[in-house]
Amino acid sequence: MPGTGFHYKSVAEDGKTPQTDDMVVTSKTKTILGVPCTVVRDTVTSRGRPIEHTFDWYAQDNEGNVWYMGEDTRELQHGKFVKADDSWEGGVAGAEPGIIMPGRPKTGDAYRQEYYPRFALDQARVLGPGGLVTVPYGSYKNTLLTVETAPKLDPGVAERKWYVAGVGDVKEHTVSGNHEEIVLVSVTHS
Repeated sequence: MPGTGFHYKSVAEDGKTPQTDDMVVTSKTKTILGVPCTVVRDTVTSRGRPIEHTFDWYAQDNEGNVWYMGEDTRELQHGKFVKADDSWEGGVAGAEPGIIMPGRPKTGDAYRQEYYPRFALDQARVLGPGGLVTVPYGSYKNTLLTVETAPKLDPGVAERKWYVAGVGDVKEHTVSGNHEEIVLVSVTHS
């Protein structure tokens, strides 16, 4: 719903640097491959300063699958925001949409989340129930656990994510390759 914000606290890939990540559903849409997509603004901040701005584009089909249609990411480099190499849009330069979350996830389901040759090749697999998860926003008994990888681009990196129906992504933890961790702190509505 437009105006809904998901606010996370995190530790960067180095395992030390604190960050915040604020994702806000905007009222804007963007048409990609003929599909109207919801625009989500994502801002990553480190030590009180924005270091990354992203517009993510999502769409949901009639079976409940949430499609990831692309992203426009700007990263802080030498004091200026510049377009990141892994920015992509479905249907442009060989990029194709992927599924960010299946509508009816089942243990063992595997799916491509994004496809942009040489830059964005994330894939995920449903591991099954994730058990009890407690984050600053709350405790959840019924979670869904996935693992995300990009073996051709980041071999050896695997990230586990815990999802809650009606809330979304509540926790992320890299289990190999780096030390990133993210937890949901609050959800706001404006």
